[in-house]
Amino acid sequence: MLYREALNMAIDEMMAKDENVVILGEDVGRYGGSYRVTEGLVAKYGEKRVIDTPIAELSIVGNAVGMAMGGLRPIAEIMTANFSLLAFDQIINHMAKLRYMSAGKITLAMVVRMPGGVSRQLAAQHSESYEQMLSAVPGLIVFAASDVNYAYHALKKAILMDDPVIFLEHELLYNKEGEVNFDEDLDPFKARVVKEGDGITIVSYLKMVDDVMEAVGEIEDGLKTSVEVIDLCSLNPIDFKTLSSSIKKTGRLVVVEEDHKTGGYGASIVSFASEELFYELDAPPLRIASKDVPIPYNRRLELEVIPTPRKIAKRVMEWGVENGL
Repeated sequence: MLYREALNMAIDEMMAKDENVVILGEDVGRYGGSYRVTEGLVAKYGEKRVIDTPIAELSIVGNAVGMAMGGLRPIAEIMTANFSLLAFDQIINHMAKLRYMSAGKITLAMVVRMPGGVSRQLAAQHSESYEQMLSAVPGLIVFAASDVNYAYHALKKAILMDDPVIFLEHELLYNKEGEVNFDEDLDPFKARVVKEGDGITIVSYLKMVDDVMEAVGEIEDGLKTSVEVIDLCSLNPIDFKTLSSSIKKTGRLVVVEEDHKTGGYGASIVSFASEELFYELDAPPLRIASKDVPIPYNRRLELEVIPTPRKIAKRVMEWGVENGL
């Protein structure tokens, strides 16, 4: 099925199972969602549970917080990560903190879904990645769905949690095809080893996982070594156990992210490896990220700014030669 169909199925199944599960956001009802994730749900569950909202992100998340405090399990959809900035007061000061500040008396079983990253020519105000900010907030669980199977299982698990979850998607993944293993009891906190290898560990998440996989063949041919590819899946908390095992095996770490390099999320992975696994490393870690400029509208400039499979392969091979591979 498609990535968006897997998300739709996960929401549908949870709404059918529990009448306290509701969804709210811009165009989630009759229109079926900006990316068709909520298609058909309003016909099944009605406008009291599939709620079209005004264009007001602060209100969307604020209402979801109130719903969760009242015992519902809301899923708030934000059209794009850039627009979540308007809701950061609710996300950071209320959604993330109320359970802690109430000594556990208030439960916030809620999910905020949003796509981030660079699509195609949506320009600077629709192309940002804010996982570095969201993952730095204590009290928020942050999942990043790069795979159809993970999207289905992790969203269902997120809806069941009694803690608030930020569920990150990517605009270029909604039409990605994949299989869902319905019998799997997936742990959404566990990183996914997409490809095994023993020469280099490449860590990524969201769409960059696919770009890394596209580059792997060229890297292995050029450096005559095998690459292990890890999809983080959970950005907060991080599955350091899987990362440690891989880095100890390969001795080399590359982090690929679509975020801007300065202050980007990948710095936390490199920091962990440097602090905890320094003597296991045979080379300094490498980060590949977008350039520190607003994402351009012009397609040629857009591709110049962000990592691409060719640029990933070229930079990893240069780094490998520089460090004795």
